[in-house]
Amino acid sequence: MGSAVVTAGGKKNVLGVLVDATDYDTATAQIIEAARERRHYAVTALAVHGVMTGVQDKAHNARLNSFDLVTPDGQPVRGALNLLHHAGLTDRVYGPELTLRVLRQAAAEGLPVYLYGSTEPTLEKLVPALERMFPALKLAGVEASKFRKSHPGEPAEIAERIKASGARIVLVGLGCPRQEIWAYAMRPLLDMPLLAVGAAFDYHAGLLKNPPAWMQKYALEWLWRLGLEPKRLWKRYILLNPAYLSRLALQKAGIWKATPPAPTSEPVTDFAV
Repeated sequence: MGSAVVTAGGKKNVLGVLVDATDYDTATAQIIEAARERRHYAVTALAVHGVMTGVQDKAHNARLNSFDLVTPDGQPVRGALNLLHHAGLTDRVYGPELTLRVLRQAAAEGLPVYLYGSTEPTLEKLVPALERMFPALKLAGVEASKFRKSHPGEPAEIAERIKASGARIVLVGLGCPRQEIWAYAMRPLLDMPLLAVGAAFDYHAGLLKNPPAWMQKYALEWLWRLGLEPKRLWKRYILLNPAYLSRLALQKAGIWKATPPAPTSEPVTDFAV
């Protein structure tokens, strides 16, 4: 995919969630720079579902607004940035594609990457797939999700494992909003970028097929995903998409100000690992 030309960058209000008007090159460069400098850096790529999760949960909205980088993962989110803020974005910054660009640069610079989340069977397919794509990639560690709440003291133990591995970047594949909550909670414990990458693990492991380019271009990826996983995703798309569009119209008309909650630093102690 080609990079967008950003004419109005920075964080912009989309239904009260602060989304960065950015492109692939800029986002990748910011992530790699944080990895080089060993800086805390929380990143997520939000589609409609991710934005609406913030709309429906004010505490989570405040967490999202504290992220260092929030990219417009879906075409409807890119469209909202252009509609509301004249951002001039010609492409979204899709999580699976951003993942590949970050991995490519990490491999080129010898920055070790840690994979956290998903299941053992998925990771068993993902690791060789990434090694084929990026022969120079250094995988510092691979850890499947335990699919349960964290125990007291466990976040610090996870952070120690990741730091001891020599990792400089962590890819987090736990699904929305679990992965954003994990990245938010772990950010103070890890001096490296934490990328919440959604379904990227499944896509790059070959378990999910990407939609045709024309469906991606015309914001119809949701229909493709719905066809692949109707039982799991029907509520997300059939209910949330109309709610998103109606709120977007109200914000554009000035009827709803959609005031963003202030970013929070309040710790989360009970989260999924």
